[in-house]
Amino acid sequence: MDADTLADVRRPEWERLNGLARKRRLTGAEVDELILRYRAASADLAELKTSVGDSPQGAYLSTILAAARLRLTGAGDNVLAQASRFFTRQLPAALYRIRWTTAVIAAAFVLVVLLSGAWIAADPALVATLGPADALRQYAEEDFVDYYGSGASFAGMVWLNNAWIAMQCVLFGVTGVWPVWMLVQNAMGLGVAGAVMSAYGHLDTMLLHILPHGMLELTAIFVAAAAGLHVFWSWAVPGRRSRAQSLAAGGRSLATVAIGLVFVLLLSGLVEGFVTGSALPWPVKIGIGGLALSAFVFYMLVMGRRAARLGESGDLVEYEAGTPTLTAG
Repeated sequence: MDADTLADVRRPEWERLNGLARKRRLTGAEVDELILRYRAASADLAELKTSVGDSPQGAYLSTILAAARLRLTGAGDNVLAQASRFFTRQLPAALYRIRWTTAVIAAAFVLVVLLSGAWIAADPALVATLGPADALRQYAEEDFVDYYGSGASFAGMVWLNNAWIAMQCVLFGVTGVWPVWMLVQNAMGLGVAGAVMSAYGHLDTMLLHILPHGMLELTAIFVAAAAGLHVFWSWAVPGRRSRAQSLAAGGRSLATVAIGLVFVLLLSGLVEGFVTGSALPWPVKIGIGGLALSAFVFYMLVMGRRAARLGESGDLVEYEAGTPTLTAG
């Protein structure tokens, strides 16, 4: 076949396809026409490739088909638009979905801390089993406070450690066991620390050093655990979807939480590094911590409810996630 002849015969159809692909808005009839002309032009390109190989006519038609394909499949938003949608809609919606699970986890965590701490503190014999009396006294009077350093390096260390814990809760939450184990382990550890500090008369010191950053930090860990357990639930009870589809959707939307918590824990780390160990008055320190927590709760509940009402679930849009199943009809 002669490429020039084919191009002369088909050029009006190709130019019409090019015009439809670049048109700002299409009617229903024009969309149907775009699809038909795209198929016809694809057949023409295949014929050109088979007959003459690479040619100027084939290159021209490939350019038109690329524009038409982009119009049919859609284009991703730019980075700024994606970031805006993530922080204003996807992330708050994902957080809002797990609000009640987060509240239950927080209540259970506090209960374990109080019960374990009170149980140990009430029995001097149990306190004695935790270590030599001199070591426990040094921990209560010096080591606990000395841990809280100041500056960017300490804040960065704390941030990385807590972000890693949060990521584990979300990513390994599919097991249904890992988040629970981590929460119980941390709650028991905090209860033991409280018992030692109480036994040596420094429980108030512990509370003053934990509250400024701990309110936001622990809330972020509770959210991470809630997200992980929701991932587990998505495959354990998939509903009408297959387990793979349910797990994929749950994993995508709740991985959003893991990414968002990196920034939340960065704020918590900054408070711990620059506020907790500073010379500011304790009411100011606790006030700063309370303000940080209030901002997060507002973001989670108020902005999250608004995003949920707009139909957001925290999952990716179809263009970002891909279409898992094509359905005719």
